[in-house]
Amino acid sequence: MANDGAPGPGHFLPGGTGDQPASPETTAPAAGTAPLTAGSTPLAAPTPRLGAEAPAGPPPLHGSRIGPPPPGDRAVAAFNARYRPEPIPFVPKKRSKLLVAGIVAGVLVLIAGLAFGGMKLLASFDDYVASPMGAPSVRGTDDPDAAKPAGEATPDAVVTAQNKLYSTGKLAAAGCKEPAYRPTTKDNVRAYYEALLGCLNKAWEPVVREAGAEFNPPKLVIFDNGQETACGVHDDGLDTYCPADGGVLAMGWEDWPEDFADNRPLARVDLAVGLGYMYALHVQHLTGIYEAAGSMGDTAPNKTAELELDRRQALQAACLSAVFLGTEKATFPLRGELLAKYQWRTRNSGDEDAKDKVRDHGSRKNVEQWMSRGFGSGNPASCNTFVAAPAKVS
Repeated sequence: MANDGAPGPGHFLPGGTGDQPASPETTAPAAGTAPLTAGSTPLAAPTPRLGAEAPAGPPPLHGSRIGPPPPGDRAVAAFNARYRPEPIPFVPKKRSKLLVAGIVAGVLVLIAGLAFGGMKLLASFDDYVASPMGAPSVRGTDDPDAAKPAGEATPDAVVTAQNKLYSTGKLAAAGCKEPAYRPTTKDNVRAYYEALLGCLNKAWEPVVREAGAEFNPPKLVIFDNGQETACGVHDDGLDTYCPADGGVLAMGWEDWPEDFADNRPLARVDLAVGLGYMYALHVQHLTGIYEAAGSMGDTAPNKTAELELDRRQALQAACLSAVFLGTEKATFPLRGELLAKYQWRTRNSGDEDAKDKVRDHGSRKNVEQWMSRGFGSGNPASCNTFVAAPAKVS
């Protein structure tokens, strides 16, 4: 048959015909044994692939092949080092305690300096001396040591009574002339004051330096009535001096056109005398007298003593203004009608004429006395009101 020699069912199963060792020769079936016929041998048991015990071998694999690598895997370590490096830990920088303390101290010093500067600025608005031509008022500075020579701690009484200003000798003539501007407009008033101020600087600078003080020219401000300047609000139009910003001459202008129209010679005299008086206060400031007198007034035992110190300072300023005009009489035309008006002014500029009647600038008699002394001598030494008897400064 065509199928003779082909493997029958079960041939390749364990114990089957195909599981027997091959024999080089074909053997005949044993006697009494029925020959095998294809498909006649039944399957006595399940095949090993379905139920029989599996031959011994390695244990089967369980679970997914994806999982963590074993600890210490060098490949994983190399991968992480290149593509997943450990983050750099943040270590807060330690500041030096000394540095922190220095920063804090600097901030505190800055705040204190701003506060002090603000208080000084506000205080400067109360620091002024008004012109004796109107309602006078003399007020000292809140900082009595501000203008004292550096490195010295001279008592205020010595600064006022023994100032080196008194030993500088006669004021040298600077050849000052009357400015050729008539006070009919604000611009003309400004031009007049600027011209005369330049000559006052020229005359007094050598004296201030000779007295051992630093010199700086004052600032000139021409104000409208009601205007606020470094010297305060000018509601009454009075000329005012204040030591703020190195010295400010705050001068009004609005009354001058009418005054000049009413009495031209007197207006010309008053323009010169008024600016000269304000400048004399600046000389006191530069030499330390202004602040020292104010400090003494602050510690005066009573109001009477305080007003006497105010009068000593104001009368000295009037005297120093006369020193300048007396020195310049060769070129500044205080003669004839102008000289007569000047003498009238010296007799009519006392506290009796003040609206508030405050006795802080001196009586008419004493104003005339000190202005006459200064005009006649031309020497600041004749203006030492701080050693004069009380009756001479009443």
